[in-house]
Amino acid sequence: MNFALLKPMTRQGFLAWAETQPQRYEFDGLAPVAMTGGNAIHDRLRRRLHRLLEDRLDGKPCEPFGPDLGITTVGDAIRYPDALVTCTAVDDKSRLAADPVVVFEILSPGSSQTDRIVKAREYQAIASLRRYIIIEQDSIACTMLAKDGDGTWRFTVLTGNDSVELPEIGIGFPLAELYAGTALAGTATRRRPGRGGRPFP
Repeated sequence: MNFALLKPMTRQGFLAWAETQPQRYEFDGLAPVAMTGGNAIHDRLRRRLHRLLEDRLDGKPCEPFGPDLGITTVGDAIRYPDALVTCTAVDDKSRLAADPVVVFEILSPGSSQTDRIVKAREYQAIASLRRYIIIEQDSIACTMLAKDGDGTWRFTVLTGNDSVELPEIGIGFPLAELYAGTALAGTATRRRPGRGGRPFP
C-alpha cells in the first residue's frame, strides 16, 4: 500500500482505486481493507447460493447480485457480500446496489468475527435491509437475523432440516439444498430448541 492510502479516502476515490488492484478490498469509510481469501467449499457454497437465488427469483421483481457488486453501509463504508438481493433496479454500469433487502455472507476461517459482529452491526443500519443470513462452511447451518415490523432484529439458528424462508422477496429453499454436492451433504441435524427468535442486541 502506498503513502497516498495513509490519507482518508472518499467512497468514489476508493471505487476508482479498487478497479486497478489485483487483490479485492472493502472500504471502512476511511481506507481500503483487504478481503480474506476463500477455499473450495466457500466457492462451492457461493456458486450454489447464486444458482438457488437465480432460479427462484426468475420472473420476479427482485434480483440477486454479488460478490462483485458492493453496498454502502454506515459511515460510507462499502461491503461486498457473497450474495445480496435488491428489488430496486440496478444500472448496468453501477458498482453499488441500492436498497439491499437480503444479504448473505459465507463464513471463512478469517472472517468469522467480522461477519458475525462488525458486518452484522453495519448491515442492521441499512434502512432497506430486512434479513441477514450468515452461512457456516463447517456444518449445515446458518444464523438468520431478521427485522421485525417494529424494527427489532431477531436471530434464528437454522440447521439441515430447516428451510431458509425469505418472505421479503417471496422465496425460500431447504438449507440442505445449499450444501448439495459438498462433503457435508447428508449430515443434516435438527435445529436445537431454544435458539430461535431471540432479539439481537
